[in-house]
Amino acid sequence: MQLKPYQQSALKVLGDFLSKAQEVDPAQAFEWALNQPPLEDQPPLRQRLGRFGGPYRAPKGLGDTPYCCIRLPTGGGKTILAAHAVPLARDAGLSRDYPLVLWLVTSNVIRQQTVQALADPRHPYRAALDAAFGGAVRVFDIGDFPNMTPHDLASSACIVVGTVQTLRVENTEGRKVYKHHEALEPFFSRLDATTLASFPGLEKTEAGGVRYSFANLLHMARPMMVVDEAHNVVTTLSDQMRARINPWAVVEFTATPRGRSNILFNASAAELKAEQMIKMPIVLQEHAHWQSAVAGAVSERARLAALAETERGPLRPIALYQAEPKDREVTVEVLRRHLIDDLSVPDDRIVIATGDQRGLDGVDLTAPGCKIEHIITVEALKEGWDCPYAYVFCSVASIKSSTSVEQLLGRVLRMPYASRRRSADLNRAYAHVSEPTFYAAATALKDALVDMGFEDGEAEQAIEHPQLDSTEGLFVQPPKPPVTLDLIDTPETRAVLAANGVAPVETRPGVLRLTEREFARPGLIDQVMQASPAGAAELKRAVEALPVAPAARGEVMRVPALGTEIDGQLVFGDLDLLMEHVDWRLSDQSPVIPGLADSLGETVRRYLIDVDGRQVTNTFLTGDLFEGVDAVDGWSVPRLVALLDPLVRDPAFTQSDKVGWLNQVITRLIDVDGLKLPQLMRMRQALARKLVARIDEIRREQRATVAQKYLLDPGAPVQALSKEGFQFCFGMYDDQPTYRGPIGFTKHFLDRVPAFDGKSDGEEARCAQALDSLKAVKLWVRNVARHPASFWLQTSTQRTYPDLIAQLADGRIFVVEYKGADRWAEASQDRAIGEVWAKATGNLYLMVRAKDDHGRDALSQMLVHLDSSG
Repeated sequence: MQLKPYQQSALKVLGDFLSKAQEVDPAQAFEWALNQPPLEDQPPLRQRLGRFGGPYRAPKGLGDTPYCCIRLPTGGGKTILAAHAVPLARDAGLSRDYPLVLWLVTSNVIRQQTVQALADPRHPYRAALDAAFGGAVRVFDIGDFPNMTPHDLASSACIVVGTVQTLRVENTEGRKVYKHHEALEPFFSRLDATTLASFPGLEKTEAGGVRYSFANLLHMARPMMVVDEAHNVVTTLSDQMRARINPWAVVEFTATPRGRSNILFNASAAELKAEQMIKMPIVLQEHAHWQSAVAGAVSERARLAALAETERGPLRPIALYQAEPKDREVTVEVLRRHLIDDLSVPDDRIVIATGDQRGLDGVDLTAPGCKIEHIITVEALKEGWDCPYAYVFCSVASIKSSTSVEQLLGRVLRMPYASRRRSADLNRAYAHVSEPTFYAAATALKDALVDMGFEDGEAEQAIEHPQLDSTEGLFVQPPKPPVTLDLIDTPETRAVLAANGVAPVETRPGVLRLTEREFARPGLIDQVMQASPAGAAELKRAVEALPVAPAARGEVMRVPALGTEIDGQLVFGDLDLLMEHVDWRLSDQSPVIPGLADSLGETVRRYLIDVDGRQVTNTFLTGDLFEGVDAVDGWSVPRLVALLDPLVRDPAFTQSDKVGWLNQVITRLIDVDGLKLPQLMRMRQALARKLVARIDEIRREQRATVAQKYLLDPGAPVQALSKEGFQFCFGMYDDQPTYRGPIGFTKHFLDRVPAFDGKSDGEEARCAQALDSLKAVKLWVRNVARHPASFWLQTSTQRTYPDLIAQLADGRIFVVEYKGADRWAEASQDRAIGEVWAKATGNLYLMVRAKDDHGRDALSQMLVHLDSSG
């Protein structure tokens, strides 16, 4: 399963933090990790954090324990990310090949589901673990810990899944964790007094001996603690409990962090939507009575089901209903009878999923023969089930007073198979709620979305009314009348429409009517005019008279791309493509890595936890631990290289190429730097981490050299690529939030202006207003950063996405990039590649700021640039 870019970024910064924390204290490691360069085409890490940024705060009693939080909104894939995070314990330099992980979840039902998923070789969670550890993975329910053996710890990554309740001393299950168990005797019996004394936190028996308890085993083995949905767990997991567990690191994965979580990474809802992880916006319809809300949900689901039949692949939209508890009016049974008796829903299409009636147990909702279309529940999270086809949420009571509404909404928001559908309506979620006004409904829904990890602004942008246009602050304005286009009904016209998948409505004999979404398809009207030339002139006048944006008339705005010549071929100016034409080998790179030998010889802040036969050994690594230690049988440079090979994973190089470079590095460390083979063997995980970092550094150097030579240098062989250029057309930004601020625009190419970065009347929006006012500008479009359809240019480190793309009255393209004063200095390469593009394509590029060196504002800067460019 390929991780999304934001998930890869999260793993990178987490790995950087955990690795660096083995060398310096966690607070220093936290700051260091946030200052590392982001993955290509990803925003800077500190910029990601926004209001969630803050200084590192060590947990009480665990000052040396790395402790951080990965924040992902609901639907962001927290659990798959947690599975991919487990190998980081090994790669960070834990000094053992197989980590022990204590995986905490929120409830017993989710605990059981997590154990089942992690133990299933076909599940993506387990597949991630198997790929990292070569299949050497053992998964234990926390109640099965007596079955764990020293051999398991020595030869497999061991994942123990539990809940916070299992760690409470006052809880029956908790007492099992702290109780003496003879089955755990092999882990303790061979430990001498000196070793035991190094663990003052071990609990003792009444006789004074060490208790053979699972808690004591955790304390000695120092597990990586993974906490899924931490805001529900950490607040009830006391500092005393964490000290008893003595974790090597604590990593939380949550949508809504609380308090001292040390947020290391933050993803936005917009990113999840762009990566097809969630359905947005939510089309919200308020209803005065619960019966009309239910009827609306039934009708909505039926409409979506009809659309789903035209899609590729299986899809059966499902409606989720939140009934009231048994002491209220609209109970589960009342709602079920209403669906059957009043709305004629077949009984076999309805299922009840509550704590008492577990109608979904053993049911695969995605199976071809499954008929379920309506699910009634009360508290979805406690009932522990998932619903990949959920599209419609219905609440029979005010969602402001409902409990667990965010869990049901979370199911509705998830995109089936994380894949966008052809029909725009199937990329949205729907909510029918019992609220007196849209404002009340939207406010309550917004609060629920915030509880799911959305920012306030994101939550507002995520809500739409089916008829009304929302503006900033969740107020509404009168709906815009629908725009349609009438065509003369001819066989040729019908043939063109059918070929494009358009089914027009025959309003009267001889007339076919198209909706805006239909006639806006690029090229459709041109095809109709070519097929029926007799009516072409009249149709052209009708289209030009439509009160819609240019893109809604089927027009396309084209922007040439930047290409460059390499090896006699004209190649798109994408650094990834250029690197494919450059022959470079890792084994040709220098084996000298500055500071590597010193970093491996210094005191390292970690424990060495290992298993010697049946005995767990735990030693704090200080000084030169390996002085006088000879190599054991089988230890050799080739053996060390073979062990490093899978740890230094990089698909860009052949194994022979990588092994050749590793041999050079290890030989130099021993022969020139004087390090000893036993030391390198024991510290191979830390060594591997530094080698990976060096390979990344070499790659960046190579990419920078190639970018400079083929794109940025004055003599670079760049050319314009018109056919391979970028196209802006109707609907391309339907998956983006709409600008709802106070500024009115008159020349935007698309019918909707995508939201700007920052405030709705901030510097970027004001820059767009200035561009919109220029007489020389015919039309312009907001270019959304990192969107797959947007215009971009390549620098030596990443892609840059200019903010505004304008078409001038003379036909030239005018690209405008706005930079705040805080980012002006670091944007030199963005300016350079923009100017290269302008010269190569015969167009214009300008980077503007609030005030330039002459004191001119953004509007004046643009006017001067246009005047000087003719």
